[in-house]
Amino acid sequence: MSSMTDLVFLLLIFFMLTSTLVTSSALDVILPKSKAQSVNKAQITVTITPELEVSVNEDVLPVDQVEARILALANGDPESVIILRADESVPTGETVRIMDMAYRNRLKMVLATDPR
Repeated sequence: MSSMTDLVFLLLIFFMLTSTLVTSSALDVILPKSKAQSVNKAQITVTITPELEVSVNEDVLPVDQVEARILALANGDPESVIILRADESVPTGETVRIMDMAYRNRLKMVLATDPR
């Protein structure tokens, strides 16, 4: 009888541990804050302000010129990294539009966050 109790106890522990790994989209999340390390490769910085102005390496550009500017700065280098600095008040659609530019051109992009 003792082994059955042990088995039930182990199953309970297993389900308790695996249930913490499941995330729900209904959780309140405050972004962007992170303790991730910074990237030390050649980088291009794209910034989106709360007024939805887009700048590439501190040059403010219209949205339709951003992709061409990123490609010119990347210059075909597969190691170049785009750092996207979007204000937390910027709508997700605007952020995804810039991320899609990098995805279409097979460029690496990371989202800059504030360290906690």
